[in-house]
This record gives sequence, C-alpha cells and structure tokens, in this order.
Amino acid sequence: MASQLSIKSSIRLSSGFELPLLGLGVYLNDNPKPAVLAALKHGYRHIDSARMYGNEKQVGEAVRESGIPREQVVVTTKIGNDEHGYDLALAAVDDSLKQLGFEYVDIFLIHSAMSDKARRLETWRALIEAKKQGKIKAIGVSNYGVKHLEEIREAGLETPDINQIELQPLCQQKEIVEYSRKHNIAIEAYTPLMRGQWDIPAITDAAKKVTIPTSLLSLKSAEPDSQFLQYNKNPAQILVRWSLQHGFAPLPKSADPERVVSNAEVYDFEIDAEDQARIDALDRGKAGEITWNPVDVD
Repeated sequence: MASQLSIKSSIRLSSGFELPLLGLGVYLNDNPKPAVLAALKHGYRHIDSARMYGNEKQVGEAVRESGIPREQVVVTTKIGNDEHGYDLALAAVDDSLKQLGFEYVDIFLIHSAMSDKARRLETWRALIEAKKQGKIKAIGVSNYGVKHLEEIREAGLETPDINQIELQPLCQQKEIVEYSRKHNIAIEAYTPLMRGQWDIPAITDAAKKVTIPTSLLSLKSAEPDSQFLQYNKNPAQILVRWSLQHGFAPLPKSADPERVVSNAEVYDFEIDAEDQARIDALDRGKAGEITWNPVDVD
C-alpha cells in the first residue's frame, strides 16, 4: 500500500462514501481561510472542522473561494457535547448547514461520548435521520471507546462510518483501532503531529534517514543501478507518513499555509520497516495521550 499512496488516495467507507486519506484540521484556528485555501490549492480534499471550533462559516467561505467544485471537497463537522439528544442534534445539523453555507455536509460526527448512553443513542438516531433527509453524506463518531461503539451495535443501529480519535505514536489506541477495523469503521487520526513533541530519537532519526525507492523518483535524479537514495524529511512529515502507512486518515493541523503544504509532502518516500517498528514501539497507551482523549467516559 505504501508505495501507492498519493495526495489523491482515499478509502471507501462502509456506506460507500469516499474519504480522502489526508485532511486538514482547523482546531484553534479563528481564521482558517488562509490554511484552507493553501490546502485546497495544493491537493488536499478534506477539511475537518467542528461546531465547537467556531469556524464553520470561514471554512465554507474558503471552499467557495477556492474555485474547486463543491462536490470535490469533503468537509467534516461535529455535534457539540452540549447538543446531544435527538432534537438538539437535528437543530445543530441545520445550523451547521447555515453556517457553512452548504446544501449538505459531507461528514457529520458526534464530537465525543460526553453525555450518557440514552442521549448518545438519540444523537446517533438524529444523524441517521439527517442522512436520510439528504443533509449529510456520511456519519460517524469521535473520541468513542469500544464501550460507546458497542452501544450503537447493541441497539441495532447503523454502524458509524468513522471513528476519529487521538492517534499518534505515544498513544496508539490499539483496542479501539482493532475493534473499529473488525467492524469496518475507518480510523481518522487527530493530533497526528503530537503538538510538536518530537524530541524522540525514533522520530528524529527517521527524519534524517528515509529511503526512497527510485521508482518514485525521476531517473535523472537517481543512479540507474541504485535501489534506494537517502532523503531528509522533517518530523511532521515522518508522523503523517507513519499514520498513512498504518492505514489511518491523519488530520494534521496548522494555521501556517507553508506548513500546511509541507505536511502534505509525504508521497515521495517510505518509512522503512525498521524505522516504522521503532516508532510503533513508542506506544504508551493512555499514558501517552496529549489531548483531552475522553474515550473512557461513562
């Protein structure tokens, strides 16, 4: 899979919807338009927002200003923690459509499980209904642990297309990933860049030592009999590539247009098996989390 990855790579969700593997996160970005415009100009086709981010309006404006046809851009947003419940969730969907200025939202997630079982299920039923009404293309959850995913299965309701969770080398959420894959739930990785906490030899060493198959390079830049060339990458690019090679859909976040572009320059190299294994070995489970990561709430 690794050598076939490109910025156009996508996966087909259980509902049949195509999810671009690389997305731009816009959390803590009050003016995301420059980042979104840079992302779309350089090949990103997925923008990840949320109602609690307060920037849906700017995201919608940027998509329109980009000149890219609406149907070619996937936009995600999320139900807020204080909007759980059937009627509140339906109202939230309508408000997001208004804020974004769209006729439909591509992906709507429940932002977290932080309410209770009854309200979580009512919120999920509301998203199913909004999808039936054509207001949403695909539905999913975020920060859901196995317990919360099981609630949906046991209720006999539609399986989420997506579970978006904190997922980076120190916190690999293996139980949730295993369950999600078993039930054909795609995994989106937020905080894939570890908020810049890169002073870890397994990551910095890999950034200095990356092998590029010459099949991915133009012949004039490689010796004909050379199988591999050495290439330097930065830690952020290593982390995005690590996530992609695991089959996750990473959502690197930056408000800096140059970094947005740099974070996507990950398709001209592969992390070799040894370095990938060294990074895999960094996992500390819950102890490695660096965000709120409320996957264990009741």
